[in-house]
Amino acid sequence: MVSFSSTFSAMDLRKLSFSDQYLSSPRRKVVSPFGLGIMLSFIVFSAVLFHISFKGPIFIPVLNTFGSQSNSSLLSWPFSSTFSSSSNVTGSGYNNDSSSIVQSLQSPVNETLESNFTGSIKSLDLVNSDVKDKVFERAHLGNETEKLKNGSEIGKNAILVNGSGVGVELGIGNVKNGSVVGGDEHTLSVANAEVPKDGDLRNKGLEASTADKRSYKECDIYNGRWVRDDTKPYYPPGSCPYIDRDFDCHLNGRPDNEYVKWRWQPYDCDIPTLNMTDFLERLRGKKLVFVGDSLNRNMWESLVCVLRHGVKDKKRVYEISGRHEFKKKGFYAFRFEDYNCSVDFVSSPFLVKESSFKGKNGSFETLRLDLMDGTTSMYHDADVLIFNTGHWWTHEKTSRGEDYYQEGNYIHPRLKVLEAFKRALATWARWVDKNIDRNKAHVIFRGYSVTHFRGGPWNSGGQCHKETEPIFNETYLAKYPSKMKLLEYVLKDMETPVTYLNISRLTDYRKDGHPSIYRPDYQAAQQEVHAQDCSHWCLPGVPDTWNELLYVSLLKSGHGSWRN
Repeated sequence: MVSFSSTFSAMDLRKLSFSDQYLSSPRRKVVSPFGLGIMLSFIVFSAVLFHISFKGPIFIPVLNTFGSQSNSSLLSWPFSSTFSSSSNVTGSGYNNDSSSIVQSLQSPVNETLESNFTGSIKSLDLVNSDVKDKVFERAHLGNETEKLKNGSEIGKNAILVNGSGVGVELGIGNVKNGSVVGGDEHTLSVANAEVPKDGDLRNKGLEASTADKRSYKECDIYNGRWVRDDTKPYYPPGSCPYIDRDFDCHLNGRPDNEYVKWRWQPYDCDIPTLNMTDFLERLRGKKLVFVGDSLNRNMWESLVCVLRHGVKDKKRVYEISGRHEFKKKGFYAFRFEDYNCSVDFVSSPFLVKESSFKGKNGSFETLRLDLMDGTTSMYHDADVLIFNTGHWWTHEKTSRGEDYYQEGNYIHPRLKVLEAFKRALATWARWVDKNIDRNKAHVIFRGYSVTHFRGGPWNSGGQCHKETEPIFNETYLAKYPSKMKLLEYVLKDMETPVTYLNISRLTDYRKDGHPSIYRPDYQAAQQEVHAQDCSHWCLPGVPDTWNELLYVSLLKSGHGSWRN
């Protein structure tokens, strides 16, 4: 039997003998080139893993790439260094299963981001998971943009969108405790950002914005909805002495006031609030004129009251003739003394000339479709012109069109109202092109203001009282007015740029905004159904929004004093 000690000694001697023989042999190398390469690779790989544990998973994308069937370029790697990915990334866009380079930030983030990666940083779109079917355009915060092959645009700093649709501008950088700071343009960063568990990105260093919102200068400001806004109206009910009694629903005893608590919100953008001081400063030394029917008078009184509310010394705002009642045809002008400007109204319901014709059976009234109203001398030199017409074309004479429409010495025995309306607009367009200095003046045409008579037209029992909120179901809206289709047809052939205030649809929602029975004689009107006014609007009220959109449209034009 061999003892443990003797066995150990023998084994130990054999090991030593082998080692000495191997190391002392002059014919053997310590390490072959192949073995040396393996050892160096192992050392480098170990160093990399050591580095990753402290600096972040820089080479994880390499492993992910080898483990996937990806066609993405190496430019995708820096993005993956910030996130752990479980999806396939292709150069063709979304993967139907899970098209995300990004699944989650490290520990603070629980929200999932979906992305569209086209094989290059310049074609990266990060899209809100809740609105992935909506491609947001020009999603940037003041950065220069590049046109992409797929038609979208992105700035050098992208927009990261969280689950609630809030985006923050992303710069470049390295990961530190779940946020990213510093770096170059190939790395997403959220400078000094906090990312709470609820997915709301609150950026201390960068302004957050709704990612799918565009600049108001690039969106359709007339496509939207009414939202509750307790900051409205622009001026308190009863505060403006220049509202015609017919429009002053507060003074006429309307008991509810919810109709003044609504704001128009476009779907694709936010619009600026009408800044009274800014409006007046831009209007300094100028003349703004409303030309049209009583609906434009409604809008004119609204603007006077809005701007007046922003003036400290109200006594320095006055109608130059001293009048307070504006129903009669003529010219009215409010002067804002501190700004050396005026806001005027010219009554011209048809824009073209009301006339008469002597026939065999005596004289009868006509409407000259080929001549402008004689009031043009009152506004041809204006700096801002807001035209409208439409409501008087629904009256009996105009709608019937028999022996009423005149061109030259010819009286049309019968002419359809839409054809007559188109010819009148063509006359107006020719006058504008010939007489308005397009380098100086802004020309605006306000669209048709929809009425809300139920149970019959205005002169046979139509009603709109007891309406206290807007329409919310679009199926109840009227069709786009045929007259406005004709207007668009005329505008496109004009040499003078004309801004179209397309307020028909947004107005159609507001069945709650009319004076209805709340008129100067509202107690008597309550007993007389036919006396309801469902065409004009309470002030404050809906026309204040028209003027808000007028302000936005002037800013969008960037012309003259309205240039930013």
